[in-house]
Amino acid sequence: MRDPKHPAKGPWISEFHAGERFVGFYFASDPQLEPFHDPARGHYLRVILLDRSGSIEGRIWEDAHETAVALGQGQAVKAEGLVEDFRGALQARIVRIRPASEDEFDAQDLLPSTRRKVEPMIAAIDDALRELEDPHLAALVSIFFGDARFRESFFRSPAASRIHHAYVGGLLEHTVEILHMSKSLLELYPEIDHALLTVGILLHDIGKLQELTGAYRIEYSDQGRLLGHVVMGYEMVSRAIEDIEGFPEHLALQVKHMLLAHHGRLEHGSPRRPKTMEALALHLLENLSAQVNRFQGLIEPTRRKGQGWTGFDRLLDRSLYAGSASDLSSEEQGLAE
Repeated sequence: MRDPKHPAKGPWISEFHAGERFVGFYFASDPQLEPFHDPARGHYLRVILLDRSGSIEGRIWEDAHETAVALGQGQAVKAEGLVEDFRGALQARIVRIRPASEDEFDAQDLLPSTRRKVEPMIAAIDDALRELEDPHLAALVSIFFGDARFRESFFRSPAASRIHHAYVGGLLEHTVEILHMSKSLLELYPEIDHALLTVGILLHDIGKLQELTGAYRIEYSDQGRLLGHVVMGYEMVSRAIEDIEGFPEHLALQVKHMLLAHHGRLEHGSPRRPKTMEALALHLLENLSAQVNRFQGLIEPTRRKGQGWTGFDRLLDRSLYAGSASDLSSEEQGLAE
């Protein structure tokens, strides 16, 4: 794990071991009062502690009601406690916890984020923008990526709430992955319109900038819940096209179709199924990036624990094979010991 941004951070959650005490700064998420088995004892407080390395469930046995009021819906905290093994899983018994002031922590330490270098990914986006020779398509993407506030939001945004690339910089990483994969596809199928596909890749998920919200916990906005990023992105791009004088109607239709069809199937949230080569290519490349990242997110922590299979994933309807002990790298073997 990389060094923390703030020197007072404390131990990473991924480095917790049973029997160890910890003091550090974390994000306390989803605090919930739970009744004791003996009703006469009242309630205890259950909370999830998070940092960019992972999460752990915690229990606060004393002053549960007062602590719940202090934490509200969740915030950055300083916590002290003991890591325990409860039925084969790590759990934190928290003995002290309080809200943290802004100068005591760095938000980047508390947020899961891309492990790839951001600058080369931004450069890949800018290279793709410069390669666009069609003046109308270039004007369209420049409306978005030429805006400093949009760029900052796009480069920091997650790509999803939990399924894939669900971390700071996830949308940037997801988009760059698709750009890289498209190069091989375009070599095999030069009939695909390179510029049109590139624009689809760059713009297909921009609705997520309005769909997803939350400083520490990825949540859906009201717009996101009611409309979804596919429709919201379509509306954003449609308004931009209207502002470009002389934008060809046939080109506008193809761009809009790619956005509406990029999830591939009606039951997966696409108002239309792909009906052009560019729309099909965008859907398949986008899904490949999402699904491989999804598998990686389930398999990697399982491998670090030295386990061969992930838990059952309800949405995938299966467990995933993480490999035998002999498959682990020397670094992963050290983490598993």
